[in-house]
Amino acid sequence: MAKTKSPEREERIHTEIVVDAHGSEEVAMSWYYYLEQVITFPVTTTCRAHRATSPLKKGDEVEITALADMDDCEHEIFVMTRWDTKDYLAVPLAQLTPTSSTDEATRDAIEDWHYWVNQGYEF
Repeated sequence: MAKTKSPEREERIHTEIVVDAHGSEEVAMSWYYYLEQVITFPVTTTCRAHRATSPLKKGDEVEITALADMDDCEHEIFVMTRWDTKDYLAVPLAQLTPTSSTDEATRDAIEDWHYWVNQGYEF
């Protein structure tokens, strides 16, 4: 099944995020720095889908506090959330949707990441 392309989002991603990136490592770093600069933490989010690699269940509400270390984001973007009230856990950003109270720039950045993942793009 063909995925619907968004010319506006494609243009923004390719001219603002991965414009000078050559190779998967540079694409990963470009995404990391873009999200680090644009997302205003903390962000309240809702889990949009269960993943076998994450303890979150669809509908769970979690607050993300930061991006995970860059070394943990070499193949996918992970974000940090408080887990069991004392520890932090890295979960995939693709699994989370910002709530309606999230500022527009943060929402757009997270939606850009979702779009990238849903199109099947990789780094």
